[in-house]
Amino acid sequence: MSALVLLSGSGAPELPAFLGSCSPLGGGSSRFGMGTSTGHYEFYIGLALAITSSLFIGSSFILKKKGLLRLSSRGTVRAGLGGHAYLREWLWWGGLISMGIGEAANFVAYAFAPATLITPLGALSVLVSAILASYFLNEQLNIHGKIGCLLCILGSTVMVIHAPQEETVASLDSMLEKLKDPGFIVFATCMVASSVLLIFVAGPRYGQRNVLVYILICSSIGSLSVACVKGLGIALKELFAGKAAWKEPLGWLLFMSLVVCVSVQINYLNKALDIFNTSVVTPIYYVLFTTAVMTCSAILFKEWQHLVLMNIVGTISGFLTIVLGIFLLHAFRDVPFTVDLLPLFVRRKQKDLPVVSQRKGDKERSYLHQPLLDPEDLEKGRTKKPEGQDRVYES
Repeated sequence: MSALVLLSGSGAPELPAFLGSCSPLGGGSSRFGMGTSTGHYEFYIGLALAITSSLFIGSSFILKKKGLLRLSSRGTVRAGLGGHAYLREWLWWGGLISMGIGEAANFVAYAFAPATLITPLGALSVLVSAILASYFLNEQLNIHGKIGCLLCILGSTVMVIHAPQEETVASLDSMLEKLKDPGFIVFATCMVASSVLLIFVAGPRYGQRNVLVYILICSSIGSLSVACVKGLGIALKELFAGKAAWKEPLGWLLFMSLVVCVSVQINYLNKALDIFNTSVVTPIYYVLFTTAVMTCSAILFKEWQHLVLMNIVGTISGFLTIVLGIFLLHAFRDVPFTVDLLPLFVRRKQKDLPVVSQRKGDKERSYLHQPLLDPEDLEKGRTKKPEGQDRVYES
């Protein structure tokens, strides 16, 4: 499923000349390889396909969420509780088809433009889903969440730009040798074991309260789907070249593994979307899936062997930026503070702000978010107090 969206984690991007110093192998070429008019047109074709891909993928989350909400209003068993009634909902299927079209467009885009351009544009799907959610799902994302989304996108983009290149794999025999590597076997075992623990231990206990549980399952299993997609791509190339790739057991094993991975991803992504805010699920899923894919690719394809110091610093910096973005998304998601309230907040004196109070005996939440403005100012800012949110004031 989403393995194709972020397949660049296992791709071998050719950096443009102005980023030549960031390339693990050095060297440079003309900007994006556009030495001829044909390359110039191909660049814009790839750009258009990448943008179209982001639009379709971002919209798919909204369509799926709409379908799940319709099922919930009918009283059917929700996906978050183990129900699969969404398979009979046309809106959900519309979202799945939209995601398929987007991933296909994203995959084709790599044939026309460099991965250095295509991969960061995949982050546009996060913005698309967040914007559409505010219009069609009435999901509010405060200023902290918006900044968190931007930081997640910036961090992911920095990681992609400084990401190392993979070692070339040209045949199924070469792919088989890499799959036998002890490092990848340990990684795959850890991913499967952690996913099993999350599904059967953490899921029933914390899945309804913590958004990371189901998304970690999708990301862990999704990282393995990259190896499957890469192997199937090699098999298709050999098939088109006239080789009997369909007789190779590895090709069928990779295909069945991909089906299992995609099924698990769809199931638990639906649960996350059904329970939590779409504007929160989408960027976190993007970030964790990107990190898992790049880790898997680094281990499987030995991408880090020739990595220079500049790219190491860039990768770490990008990861820390992502962590900061996730923190902003979670820590302040219940604070009713929007851009409209910013001028009012600036005019407030520090001594007039309420003091944060801690409720005695509350083991679940250590601190309660306090309103930053008086009710009159909240009314001026046209904001609405979230339902069910308790407030404690101290004089």
